[in-house]
Amino acid sequence: MNDFTAAFLLALALAAGVRLWLARRHVHHIMQHRQSVPREFADEISLAAHQKAADYSSTRTRFGVLHSMVDWAMLLVLTFGGLLQWLDSVARGWFDSPLLQGTALIALFTLVTSAVDLPLSYYRTFSIESRFGFNKMTRAMWAGDLIKQSVLAAALGLPLILVVLWLMQAMGALWWLYVWLVWIAFSVLVLAVYPAFIAPLFNKFSPMQEGSLKSRIEQLLAKCGFRSSGLFVMDGSRRSSHGNAYFTGFGKTKRIVFFDTLIARLNESEIEAVLAHELGHFKLNHVIRRMAWTFVVSLAFLALLGWVKDEAWFYQGLGVSYPASDAMALVLFMLVVPVFTFLLNPLAASYSRKHEFEADAYAARYSSARELVSALVKLYKDNASTLTPDPVHSAFYDSHPPARIRIERLQTLGPGNLRETPT
Repeated sequence: MNDFTAAFLLALALAAGVRLWLARRHVHHIMQHRQSVPREFADEISLAAHQKAADYSSTRTRFGVLHSMVDWAMLLVLTFGGLLQWLDSVARGWFDSPLLQGTALIALFTLVTSAVDLPLSYYRTFSIESRFGFNKMTRAMWAGDLIKQSVLAAALGLPLILVVLWLMQAMGALWWLYVWLVWIAFSVLVLAVYPAFIAPLFNKFSPMQEGSLKSRIEQLLAKCGFRSSGLFVMDGSRRSSHGNAYFTGFGKTKRIVFFDTLIARLNESEIEAVLAHELGHFKLNHVIRRMAWTFVVSLAFLALLGWVKDEAWFYQGLGVSYPASDAMALVLFMLVVPVFTFLLNPLAASYSRKHEFEADAYAARYSSARELVSALVKLYKDNASTLTPDPVHSAFYDSHPPARIRIERLQTLGPGNLRETPT
């Protein structure tokens, strides 16, 4: 066992231990508060709805632990168990070209890990989501989505892999910089084509009908100085009863999309407040900042890969023979990085929660804090979101503030601020 093996196993054990400890805390905390609705929500949420949320959250947390255990086992089988080395030998037997061998290795790795995840995905959809009344998918629809996702992943992913492997082979010591530039271009391209070409493969998007809701939204957009290529309603109810609204695309391809389930549950003023929150993310440059951080971090990791891919200890420490192919370096790096960065998760979660608070304040400024609170309470109830998460678990994982803290913050804005127009 070399030093890197010891460091990897220690990091994996630490990540697994923290993951299990946080899950246990979370479930225990939720079940401790299952018998009574928090005072702040007692007038809007019944005990039955609160208990459903507690049971749903606990079930999802326990399932998340199971999923993690499968992932950890698969990680060890791929590395020290020799599965990745065997897949590499299979790929080498198929092709003479190093580029095609590397592409085949990554494709085989993806197929194997996807196959392991498949029954878990099926159970999550048709057991957990169905048990709590959220799943609306048929098995035929689920299978159809799986086929479309696979074809799309192959159509977009295989050419990208070929380009990346060619750059790693042809561009010398600074190959990682060229790969980073290609990755940025690819990400922007996918973001641009997603609204018109990818999303419609899975859902139907209908222009929002003329009426008071559309007029109200257009007035809000004008007040916020936001331009989009259209307002659309998505048939989210075909797959799930969860509701949402989001922006997609950029530049002239920007779209505002509402789930039909969201429109069915909220009144017009509440929908306006939810949209104002989403506009806040855009107008406060949260999307751009997150993309920028993603690109900066990806550059740092690619530079790190540029160093370790020529180091024997990196491969031998993970049970892989050296010298190894560029594709093997990529796969191993993708497997290892989440293990060593797991404990940084609270930083990303905290950054995201900060943006949520800022978007809430923006919504209160341009729309109504009271209506946003009303919408959030309805969404917490309808989506069975727990009102009593464990504080430590929430701080570690949650991209959104806990319900009580978020609503208390909105209420401090005061009735006098509900419809202020900024100077």
